[in-house]
Amino acid sequence: MTVEEIKRKRADSLLRELIPEALSQLGDERLRGLSVTEVVCSRGRDDADVYLDPTGIDEAAQKTILKQLKKVSRGLEAYCLKSAGWFKTPRFHFRFDKELDRVKRMDALFDQIEKELRS
Repeated sequence: MTVEEIKRKRADSLLRELIPEALSQLGDERLRGLSVTEVVCSRGRDDADVYLDPTGIDEAAQKTILKQLKKVSRGLEAYCLKSAGWFKTPRFHFRFDKELDRVKRMDALFDQIEKELRS
């Protein structure tokens, strides 16, 4: 692993801690309850994809939440900049993590196969 990869992983990890803190201080209750599942910074750490847990949130609410997050992203970036003591912070791009749904469906299929094999 190169030095650049190590720095990027550290930034990912730190942002995974700071973004939920920043979200918890917002006035919007929908945004406060969001869980960050993963943060992936780009190579130059100019952009960061922030993946959120979609559990219990329907498609219409997800779109509304993403619009709200886009509006408050500069404030979240400022919070992370101040807390981390960095010179600059990446631009956040919020997405709901579709991988969790896929894993749940796969687990359900494996359970179904196991039940059929036992029968």
